[in-house]
Amino acid sequence: MQHLDHDRLVFLALGESEADHGETDHLGACATCRGEMENLRHVAGLGAATQTLRDLPDPPEHIWQGIVAEINAAEELPSLTGARRQQSVPSQPVSGTPAASPAGGSRRRRRWPRWATTVVTATAAAALGVVGTLAVLDPGRREPDPAPRQIVLASTPLTAYGQTPKDANGDARVFVDGRLHLHVANLPDVPGYYEVWLINPKTMEMFSVGVLRDGSGDALLPLPPNVDLQAYSVVDVSAERYDNKPAHSGDSLLRGTLTG
Repeated sequence: MQHLDHDRLVFLALGESEADHGETDHLGACATCRGEMENLRHVAGLGAATQTLRDLPDPPEHIWQGIVAEINAAEELPSLTGARRQQSVPSQPVSGTPAASPAGGSRRRRRWPRWATTVVTATAAAALGVVGTLAVLDPGRREPDPAPRQIVLASTPLTAYGQTPKDANGDARVFVDGRLHLHVANLPDVPGYYEVWLINPKTMEMFSVGVLRDGSGDALLPLPPNVDLQAYSVVDVSAERYDNKPAHSGDSLLRGTLTG
C-alpha cells in the first residue's frame, strides 16, 4: 500500500487543507497514515496551546542532552531515496504578458531526513514537560482556545488542461491573509519546473505567483497586495523550462476559475 505524502499529512493535520475522497478512504484503511496524522495533530495542538505563554522556565538540562543524543544517533542511520519516472509533456499555446520572473532551482522534493523527525519528536517531548510543569504550578490556569482555521475568500478545483493527462488535478484557495494555497496531484514530469499564474480571462494578461516544488503536494504562495481576484480569476499551473525567459511557456497543465 502506498502511503500518503508526509507533507500532505502535515497540511491536513494543521487544517490548511481538507482531505479529498481518496485520501479519506486511505486514512480509514491505513493505520500507519492515520496514526501519523493523529501524532501531527497532537503536536500542532501543543503548539497552539503554548502560543500565549510568556517567560517560560528553561527546560531541565537532561532534556537537551537527550535531544542531542537522539540527533547524533539518528544522523548515523541510512537515508532512502526514490526513483522518479520520466514522461514527455505536450504543449498548449497560451498568450499573455507576465509581470514577474520565475524562480530558478531544482524542483525535486526535499523530504524530511530521519534526524529532523527525531528533533521534532524530542522538542515536542520537551514542550510537554514544560507545559506539565506549568499545570502543576498553576492548576487553575485556563487552556487557550485553539488557533482559528483560515478563512477562504475564493476557491476553485483545478482540472487537466489541453493535452495534460486527465488524472492530473488539484484545488486552489485564497485565504483572507493574502496567501494562495494550492494542492496538486499527478502532474506529469517536466524537464524544468511548475509555475503558478493568475490570468485575466478577458485580456489574457497574467502575472506569476510562484513555483511548485513537485508535481504532487501542497504550497502556500503570497499574493500581491490588493490583487483584483474578480479580474484575475483564472489560476493556471504551467510547465516551464530553465531558459531565462519570464514569459508563460504556453504549456498549461492545470486551470480553474476562482469563485467566492
